[in-house]
Amino acid sequence: MKTIIEPFRIKSVEPIFFTTREERTEILRKADYNSFRIKASDILIDLLTDSGTSAMSSNQWAGIMLGDESYAGSNSFFKFEDSVRSITAMPFIIPTHQGRAAEKILFTILGGKGKNFISNTFFDTTRANIEFSGAEAIDCVCEEGKHPSIPAPFKGNMDISLLRKTIEEKGASSIPLIMLTITNNSGGGQPVSMQNIRDTRKVCDEYGIPLYIDACRFAENAWFIKLREDGYAGKPVPEIAREMFSYADGCTMSAKKDAFANIGGFLAMKNPELAVSCRNLLIITEGFTTYGGLAGRDLEAIAIGLQEVMDEHYLQYRIRSIEYLTQKLVEAGVPVMQPAGGHAVYLDAREFLPHIPVYQYPGQSLVCALYEAGGIRAVEIGSLMFGKYDTAGKLVPATLELVRLAIPRRVYTQSHIDYVAEVIIEVFNKRNELKGMIITEETPLLRHFTAKLKPVDV
Repeated sequence: MKTIIEPFRIKSVEPIFFTTREERTEILRKADYNSFRIKASDILIDLLTDSGTSAMSSNQWAGIMLGDESYAGSNSFFKFEDSVRSITAMPFIIPTHQGRAAEKILFTILGGKGKNFISNTFFDTTRANIEFSGAEAIDCVCEEGKHPSIPAPFKGNMDISLLRKTIEEKGASSIPLIMLTITNNSGGGQPVSMQNIRDTRKVCDEYGIPLYIDACRFAENAWFIKLREDGYAGKPVPEIAREMFSYADGCTMSAKKDAFANIGGFLAMKNPELAVSCRNLLIITEGFTTYGGLAGRDLEAIAIGLQEVMDEHYLQYRIRSIEYLTQKLVEAGVPVMQPAGGHAVYLDAREFLPHIPVYQYPGQSLVCALYEAGGIRAVEIGSLMFGKYDTAGKLVPATLELVRLAIPRRVYTQSHIDYVAEVIIEVFNKRNELKGMIITEETPLLRHFTAKLKPVDV
């Protein structure tokens, strides 16, 4: 095979800021050992998130100049609406300033005490918006998804038998919707098969429960279906994407992921009554229904990005770049989620640092070590992000202890990725020197964003 090259040329660059290890040690201390609290100018390679960090194309920048900033009935909105509808076929398209705003609207209306929402795995802001409403968020990921080192083609799948059991236990009347996150971010960026989407739809129909999709990375999921699922190799990605959405009653999306945009999102649905309620709340909290908290130029960028992301040359390069880093780490013996996910590499912190107990947050210890060793910013997806406390105040740990290195789209080159691999392997070879962390300050919801920590011996 020939080398898979980046399907683009670089037209504009920005500088990377270099720091010494000694400087990073002090920066980390002042940031209370939380990578979210580090200034961007002190980061060498920023893999904190792929959300809003993509490089936009020349067509998107050109579209920004065409942005119609009319308060109501903007031409840019109708381009945005047409682009979303061409993929989802949803009749009601509601723009929001980002994905969590769509979640806030949806779960404010449908949530509340006594309600239950089920997913393969909810991500942090989705779970937080559900819990903030007083409802419960329940994960039903398949068994394969609970074992990072064991490869399987669709580890993001819903566990259909567990889904049925949960519905029976909670009662269908208490479940306003079931949501599939594609790809499954908290579960290692793993895809969901088309068959699993169909099977989930069938269960929803049996119990009369709507099915929604968290569509942040829909194109990456469609590409995995094309690569791995029988009967889809010859189908174009837009056709696969349309089939995925055909089984859903609605969806939320952060356009900061698979639309290459720096801001924006949307809520889409088939239910006209629910759409009216959502639009009313949108007007109160976000803005008028044809801009939803966004500038017209942002709507233009999203409309273009949603089409660009389905280019198969781009998707081949995107997924291969994640596989490339994963393979280098596997060859070095580093415990990593296998197979490679769609947007990030996930280190298995529990296996990476077996000497650090989960109540001392091994994932956060690893995040800090990567920054100190090489200026790389990653994020913990484990018990700091998802851990709870029982009635006795004891930590109830997350299912997985992962560290996510999310690769921004069209931003870093292969040499950057080679550097990342070198730093991870260096830390792995000195892993026994790392110590656990304790929390010194936290908030009730989404504590990982602002928590303060310190090493156990400080």
